[in-house]
Amino acid sequence: MRLSDLNIEDYQVVISPSALKAELPLPEDARQFITESRQTVKNILDGTDKRLFMVVGPCSIHDTALALDYAKRLKQLADTVRDEIFVIMRVYFEKPRTTVGWKGLINDPHLNGSFDIETGLRTARQLLIDLTAMGLPLATEALDPISPQYLQDTITWTAIGARTTESQTHREMSSGLSSPVGFKNGTDGSLDVAVNAMKSVTHGHAFLGINPDGQVAITKTKGNQYGHVVLRGGGGKPNYDSVSIALCEQALDKAGLSKNIVVDCSHANSNKDHNVQPLVLDDIAHQIKDGNQSICGVMLESNINEGNQSIPESLADLKYGVSITDACINWETTEKSLIKMAETLKGHLQSRRS
Repeated sequence: MRLSDLNIEDYQVVISPSALKAELPLPEDARQFITESRQTVKNILDGTDKRLFMVVGPCSIHDTALALDYAKRLKQLADTVRDEIFVIMRVYFEKPRTTVGWKGLINDPHLNGSFDIETGLRTARQLLIDLTAMGLPLATEALDPISPQYLQDTITWTAIGARTTESQTHREMSSGLSSPVGFKNGTDGSLDVAVNAMKSVTHGHAFLGINPDGQVAITKTKGNQYGHVVLRGGGGKPNYDSVSIALCEQALDKAGLSKNIVVDCSHANSNKDHNVQPLVLDDIAHQIKDGNQSICGVMLESNINEGNQSIPESLADLKYGVSITDACINWETTEKSLIKMAETLKGHLQSRRS
């Protein structure tokens, strides 16, 4: 009588992280660029670099040609605002679902339910290499605890989502990530889960994971000293206003943690209306101009064209440049918003976070 795998349909062995990296290696100049980009984010978190960092880009990547098109525009914009804003492109391949739905490019790269995950890993890694070659630092969400072994060497900044910040598995994984990591507050708006995650991630952990050769291994970490909180609102309420920021500062101070706050302009902070994101960005810029010392970064969901769309039966009917997950602002709005923020912050950054 079988007792195991009663609900397992199939197993498929996937290429190991080391084999995929050998197949799609990261060039030496790209390695240097990523090292320097990570250090820039650390310097911003430490307060030695006075700029803000901004994670901006599509809610999720579903079309690599579209991602490269967007990246060309973003690189030009990043160069324009570089004195005030360190731009990091949002490159999300994994999407948490409340029930079911498309789980991202790695899980279902063909958008048809075929779940060709190995192709998804190859596609994601090649895109990350191509984007790095364009001179853009990259950010992603670490959702699956195994995928960082395949991709983390290309990543400058990592997010842990609101649904997984409370997860012990993700806290342990984050303690071993090579990039700075932002923990979002809970979906109900609570700060406790993010604060506790930040405490946990600074310590070393031991847990079951995979090694570069794809073998199950006891993974021992040193701890990540660059965890920080990401405010994304919750429980139907935003938390980017000055009162919410002050309460977050108090909670971090009480916990003995660095008062580094990143504000996500989307999700509950925009009441899930993408058109509100620029207004949130304006508010953050004016808080900083008025003397705020804790806000060190912002997040913005942006694409070439605004809104979102469902995946159609025929993929030929997909609208170009439109998100298939959360709605995004369009490119023109993105460009205006970043330039406006940079102009607002000009002359107000060098004296802060000393």
